[in-house]
Amino acid sequence: MNNRPRKHSLTLRGHRTSVSLEDEFWSTFRKIAAEDGRPINDLAAEIDESRGTDCGLASAIRLFVLRRLTAS
Repeated sequence: MNNRPRKHSLTLRGHRTSVSLEDEFWSTFRKIAAEDGRPINDLAAEIDESRGTDCGLASAIRLFVLRRLTAS
């Protein structure tokens, strides 16, 4: 298991960007998107739009995943 963040490309509302997350976060984020029946890019775009300016997208995705896992 690799604990170092890995960079992945996402398309957010037609704009390409890269996000670095640890493998565990990527796999859980993909699983959440699949459970919700949503493409990962759409879910990432929603998180991006709601995150504000003082939080990076990678951090916002990590917090989203954490909140989903602890809400159950």
